[in-house]
Amino acid sequence: MAHRYLVTGGAGFIGSNFIRHIRSVEPDARVTNLDLMTYAGVEATVADLEADSGHRLVRGDIRDGELVDRLIPGHDVVVHFAAESHVDRSIAGPSVFLETNVVGTGVLIDAARRHQVERFVHVSTDEVYGSVASGFASEGAPLRPSSPYSASKAGSDLLVQSYAVTFDYPAIVTRCVNNYGPYQFPEKVIPLFVTNLLDAGKVPLYGDGRHERGWLHVRDHCAAVHLLVHEGTLGDTYNIGAEVQLTNLDLTHRILAVMGLDERSIEHVADRPGHDLRYAVDAAKLRTLGWEPERAFEEWLEDTIEWYRRNEPWWRPLKGDRS
Repeated sequence: MAHRYLVTGGAGFIGSNFIRHIRSVEPDARVTNLDLMTYAGVEATVADLEADSGHRLVRGDIRDGELVDRLIPGHDVVVHFAAESHVDRSIAGPSVFLETNVVGTGVLIDAARRHQVERFVHVSTDEVYGSVASGFASEGAPLRPSSPYSASKAGSDLLVQSYAVTFDYPAIVTRCVNNYGPYQFPEKVIPLFVTNLLDAGKVPLYGDGRHERGWLHVRDHCAAVHLLVHEGTLGDTYNIGAEVQLTNLDLTHRILAVMGLDERSIEHVADRPGHDLRYAVDAAKLRTLGWEPERAFEEWLEDTIEWYRRNEPWWRPLKGDRS
């Protein structure tokens, strides 16, 4: 049976890559892409999908109950990527994060429940665990979000989990480490650094660069989410990560090395408020389903840098967009 997916945030970074993944591995599937087309939902990101008869883009807001209620019938899977997602923006203006990430998720999952959609996958973040001093956070670790962004995602996670318990609704929560790859809005660290360097500029490194993050290429993330759509245990939560832990300084050095540059391209800037020192998750449960990263970090990083080198017409108009 050909699946009918409703993908929210499908004009954004991870959502658009997920749609391409679906169309590649499930050519008979049909995808409705619901996206508000805010600053990070870029028409050029999904331009190649316009001619695809299996993809339909709907411009709209997940908080719009009437729209969501009209769209959801006929779909058997909802994969929910849509979110306000940048920590710095959440510090500058928290309210839209609460409205989109918590209220919007509530509108979406309630409509999915009422229309008996067979599976709901809520895509979240490792930031909900807060700073992990040592070791790796399992799915059962306490949630200790530090920013308005991560708090709003933790709230939406708990809301989805409550529907699984209270209504026995078939929902899954995923929590992934930092992503990188094609079509990532250039305020995020890797595309920001790479595009700055392509412009012969400097990279703004917070503090001393000792903050540590896990990293995963977006294609590996999409493959994991797709696997969980079909084989994940309903009502469960899954961490997604590749055991690639790097300090921001180490990451910066690796980018500079690939681009043939050195530390003279680093500009140390004041740290942001409440900056968690370390995120790290244990993804062993996901690996029991047979998932593994497709390629090593070093290969994916070189591939990503080359993508931004070749696709200046995509990122150039976005560099000054801070609205």
